[in-house]
Amino acid sequence: MKSALIASVVLVCSAAPAALAQAAYEKPKTSWGVPDFGGFWTNTSLTTMQRPPGAEKLVMTGEEAEALTHRNVYSAAEREEAGASKIDAASSEKLLADKNASRAYNRFWMDPGSSYAQVKGEYRSSWITSPADGKIPYTEAGVQANMRTDSFDGHEIRPLPERCLMSFTGGAGPVLNNGMYNNTYQIVQSPGSVMILTEMIHDVRVIPIVKSAAEAKHGPSNIPKWGGDSVGWYEGDTLVVETVNSHPKQRSFISPKGKVTERYTRWSDDEIFYQFKVDDPVLYTSAWGGEMSLRTSAEPLYEYACHEGNYALPGILAGARKLEREGRPHPIQKPIFAGVDVSDGE
Repeated sequence: MKSALIASVVLVCSAAPAALAQAAYEKPKTSWGVPDFGGFWTNTSLTTMQRPPGAEKLVMTGEEAEALTHRNVYSAAEREEAGASKIDAASSEKLLADKNASRAYNRFWMDPGSSYAQVKGEYRSSWITSPADGKIPYTEAGVQANMRTDSFDGHEIRPLPERCLMSFTGGAGPVLNNGMYNNTYQIVQSPGSVMILTEMIHDVRVIPIVKSAAEAKHGPSNIPKWGGDSVGWYEGDTLVVETVNSHPKQRSFISPKGKVTERYTRWSDDEIFYQFKVDDPVLYTSAWGGEMSLRTSAEPLYEYACHEGNYALPGILAGARKLEREGRPHPIQKPIFAGVDVSDGE
């Protein structure tokens, strides 16, 4: 009987080490008794919202993650640009021969991470966990709503990132996201609110906290907000945030008819387990959602100096005026939605 009991304990321990580790983890609390999420966090990684080509499943082995990392576009750019650059005329002519305008923005300025992310110790090929294919289930209206404008007529028509307003990577949400750099967040809590400051363009969400879901109320629907109209409450060790009515110019993941539900839970001292669900019958054929890991950041937020010394927008508009004077058409931009180029049908 004793040996059978010991065997049972060994079997349980070997079958669920993560669950036992979490049971032993004492989640930190604030001085007023709610889960403590304060500090600097990052989702820097090669993992993106949607599953990339070549990844057949959500959870990967270390070897599969390494192989996918090797094929990643940022990794390829790093290998291509490794070593000292030659600045002689012949090398410059060779470099510019393919007329790739993106070479002006090289890998040196990027900080996308060097590997795919781990969520609860598992390598993930995408943040999306549902649907199973790791793709956003867009309706035709969803595709159209997220296409970039191809007009160069005026500054207010250009996307918000070019105007240094917000949403360069969509990092602030609703639905946190990551991009090629500036993927750090600062979370500050008070008894009545939670503030999430995003390093990218210093987008900020101030989320009022109520006692429960029953008390969650949003503002007038005719006043959309940057980052959405969010309300939060605590359910045990989890912060739940419900967001609606994000500004239409933000190109977020929801329309005025949509809703995002986020759940933040401390998984360990250096990891917040982040879950999200998106419901929007206008943009999507079904609800979709996923998981992400926010890890402690050794560095605080960098100052995001976007306007200072930024000549991109006047250059774009001046170029358009020159084409008009010469009677030449504006170049056609490729359609982009949710940070993914879909002009080739991907």
